[in-house]
Amino acid sequence: MTTTLRLLARPFDGFERALDRQIASFASATDAAVEVERDHRPLPEIHEAFVEGERLAAGEYDLFLCLSDWLPAVAERGLVEPLDGRLDATPPPDWPEGWAESMRDLVTYEGTTYGVPYHDGPEVFFYREDLFENAAEQRAFREAYGRPLSVPRTWSEFLEVAEFFTRPEEDLWGTVVAALPDGHNDVYDFLIQLWSRGGEVFTDEMTPAFDSEAGVDALRYYRDLIHEHEVAPPASLEMESVDSGRFYADGKAAMMWNWSGFGAMAEDPDSDVFGRVDYGLIPRADTPEGRHTSLTVLYGLTVPSSADHPDLAYDFVRHAASPEMDRVTTEEGASGTRLSTWRDPEVRQRESFYSMVEEINTGAVDTLPQLPEYTAFNEILNEAVEAAVVDRSATPEAALSEAAARTEALLDGA
Repeated sequence: MTTTLRLLARPFDGFERALDRQIASFASATDAAVEVERDHRPLPEIHEAFVEGERLAAGEYDLFLCLSDWLPAVAERGLVEPLDGRLDATPPPDWPEGWAESMRDLVTYEGTTYGVPYHDGPEVFFYREDLFENAAEQRAFREAYGRPLSVPRTWSEFLEVAEFFTRPEEDLWGTVVAALPDGHNDVYDFLIQLWSRGGEVFTDEMTPAFDSEAGVDALRYYRDLIHEHEVAPPASLEMESVDSGRFYADGKAAMMWNWSGFGAMAEDPDSDVFGRVDYGLIPRADTPEGRHTSLTVLYGLTVPSSADHPDLAYDFVRHAASPEMDRVTTEEGASGTRLSTWRDPEVRQRESFYSMVEEINTGAVDTLPQLPEYTAFNEILNEAVEAAVVDRSATPEAALSEAAARTEALLDGA
């Protein structure tokens, strides 16, 4: 008799191709007759119905590819099974040393591990190497700005370079951002701008700190890239992360900061920028408080607490976390999470951004606050960014001030 496992995940070609191979490998490797059915649903639907609506407890699924943003909420609500006992008894190969600490932290909440990393960020800086190394471009930039054309280290340098390369008549923009108000990259972009100015999301006492001078400057800078300086296309307001990654891969932007996995898109032989891409650290504010930073989130394979077949589901988690299967995740266009994948010479040769991934994930990286209320807090920030950047119905100061007041009320339980 065949046992069927059902897996819930967001739609993404990289996930779907990788899971097809991993499922086939698992079916051939296990002694049991097993098949895995994939159910891919949009992120907002998963969050609203399965996390907030707690449908994940209905016994429909045996596996859940969980965004790390949601882990505190699903853990607090008992929607996913703690895995510490299973990880101690039958761990994946090299657990836990085979993963960076930042990866393990994102599947852990209050000391308990609820998943195994499957797909990782982090965000990195992308730039068109061919443009920066072009002698005519270097000459023209020096004449215009009185300094050599170089990969920007600060946001003021970034703005100058973005202005220089913005040529809408040539279908080229200085940069592209994913400002669609979907609670994803628009919020993450604001946080990167905040952290790179030395700002913080919360104080040590867990009161809002993002409405500081650094926060206001961060949100204003992000808004002005599109509306004031016009170095990002107006279409950025309707782009999510995949759209902006494709825009860059189509050769329409000189620079961007985005998830490292979009390096696979840019380095595809069919990409318009194939062979012309390089990577670096995300710029920082040119102030004493400024620092290079990045953001990492991940998707972890978890086992819903209502799973019909939890033992077999965990067997699949272990299988997908093996070195061979983690590399499959990378080969199919997602981003593996193991140190062995990041260090693999063939992977680095094919997708050179992996040379940056370990450095960032073990150094200049920030993570989102682990709050059971994070998803509600995320929506507050989403609405603030939307008001200041998309609708422009509020100034950055007013948008963040209101967001801070709403956050205080949220955390106070009002």
